[in-house]
Amino acid sequence: MNVRLLQLASPALPVGAYSYSQGLESAVEAGIVLDAPSALEWIGDVMALTIESMEAPVFLRLVDAWERRDAADAARWNEEYVASRESAELRAETLQMGFSLRNLLRDLGVPEVARLDFEELAYPAAFAFAVAAWRIDAREALAAYLFAWLENQVLAALKCVPLGQTDGQRVLLELAARVAPAVERAARCRDEDLGNLAPGLATLSSRHETQYTRIFRS
Repeated sequence: MNVRLLQLASPALPVGAYSYSQGLESAVEAGIVLDAPSALEWIGDVMALTIESMEAPVFLRLVDAWERRDAADAARWNEEYVASRESAELRAETLQMGFSLRNLLRDLGVPEVARLDFEELAYPAAFAFAVAAWRIDAREALAAYLFAWLENQVLAALKCVPLGQTDGQRVLLELAARVAPAVERAARCRDEDLGNLAPGLATLSSRHETQYTRIFRS
């Protein structure tokens, strides 16, 4: 494995991922997530219905576009992903993290970061750019990207459910076993099969925007 991938997928990457729950906090407020089994079900469903069927295959298309140095194709898939965000806060999240990662890559001296100067840059597009620039295998990168997302979701659950550390690790262990099959399904996904249908997540995320007391930005 390219060790730079470990850096990209690290919770220490300063892009602000720790400040987002992606609707999980609102699900806790609504009483949908209240313990380890319900947290496992919620996170697993979000992964299957939105990440695996949209974000993951788009991520692979973005890596391919950057590897081919096709900025126009990368811009098209970046726009597709931004358009798939179903609430204001989910959209703001990916744009803030994309902006932060672009600035970080510039500060780290990654070549040709100016190619990322889209008006609205999604986080997967910036991450995929780094993957291509550092010559990381696309599927390995996607596996690490998915695990980082799962880890962040479990960390959010630890804070707002709350879960104990051992319960959190049990949830992460079970969900992590789904990463490799998800990568394979994403690699086989055709353009016409892309989809992001999770009305419950969209509704709860929208409610979270006006939730009275909250820990996370989304």
